[in-house]
Amino acid sequence: MNGPSRLLIGLAALMGACGVMLAAAAAHLADASRLSAASSMLLFHATAVLATVALADRAMVHARIGIAAAVGFVVAASLFAGDLSLRQYAGHGLFPMAAPTGGTLLILSWLVLAIAAVWPRR
Repeated sequence: MNGPSRLLIGLAALMGACGVMLAAAAAHLADASRLSAASSMLLFHATAVLATVALADRAMVHARIGIAAAVGFVVAASLFAGDLSLRQYAGHGLFPMAAPTGGTLLILSWLVLAIAAVWPRR
């Protein structure tokens, strides 16, 4: 397993931990629907990162394209969840359109993973 894969696994683990913390906060705060959505995005996509790295490592998808999809999942879910969390706690987002940008990048990352699955492997 190479360095980028190990880094992505570590980032996925952090995403999972943050997702659990946000779920706990959402359960204890009034009107914390933003935190529930942020938690879900992190938890779902932490799992997607782990699965994508495993698929790339086992040459079940095109490795470089698969790793690009995994990087997209990390960046996009972090943008989405970070924006929603900041809005909950600070009353403002990361930057205008941060959450929609993250959401759009998540969609694109899933499409990149689909391409990795059908792209011929050498």
